[in-house]
Amino acid sequence: MRRPLLTLAVLITLAIGSLGTGPAGEPPLPDRLADTGGGSQLITAEAPDTGSTTGTVTWWERRGGRWVEAGSAPARFGANGLAEGGAREQGTSTTPTGLYDLPYAFGIEEAPAGTRYPYREVTDDSWWCQDNASASYNRWVEPRPADCRADEAEHLVSYGTQYARALVIGFNYDRPVRGRGAGIFLHVNGSGATAGCVSVPADAMAKILAWADPERRPHIAVGTSTGPTAITRY
Repeated sequence: MRRPLLTLAVLITLAIGSLGTGPAGEPPLPDRLADTGGGSQLITAEAPDTGSTTGTVTWWERRGGRWVEAGSAPARFGANGLAEGGAREQGTSTTPTGLYDLPYAFGIEEAPAGTRYPYREVTDDSWWCQDNASASYNRWVEPRPADCRADEAEHLVSYGTQYARALVIGFNYDRPVRGRGAGIFLHVNGSGATAGCVSVPADAMAKILAWADPERRPHIAVGTSTGPTAITRY
């Protein structure tokens, strides 16, 4: 009887030691990133390679000095895959890789119960300006200013499914570079791949918004499993 008991003890020890680690005992993904943004919450959006339109979004938090997975969901990326954020071009339908902050949330629907993030309600006058010639480039505008052409802006209320709930991803946001891209969000899945955003099922988006705490300074890291755009670089 002693050998089976010893074997069971070894298995339990191995199981405990592997909690929160990756394959083959790797540390959890946040511990393998070059930077996590300095907060105690993190979202990772990982695709197999730059040509991928699907992957995984995982949200993490620090507990007892360790990164622990708080939830995970299948993700969708741009119709043309992913591209290095610093070199991305607007209109390419690629999701920018990199590490970004999450300035605020918004939605056509009400914020999920427990949401602590600043949450902006979408109205008929809500637009996201993508006009490179506008002073409001890569900004929410309400109403749409004269220098932001309607065909170079997203009328947010028109995207009833995708923008039911969303988080703004701070790509090209603080100091926008014209032509690099505008309106990159984490939002609810539409019918397929995105125009450059990251999307997840509606229930996952609600969970993320109820979980995210601005006081814990969450960021999002977007990247591929390997290669020049590997998520571990960011």
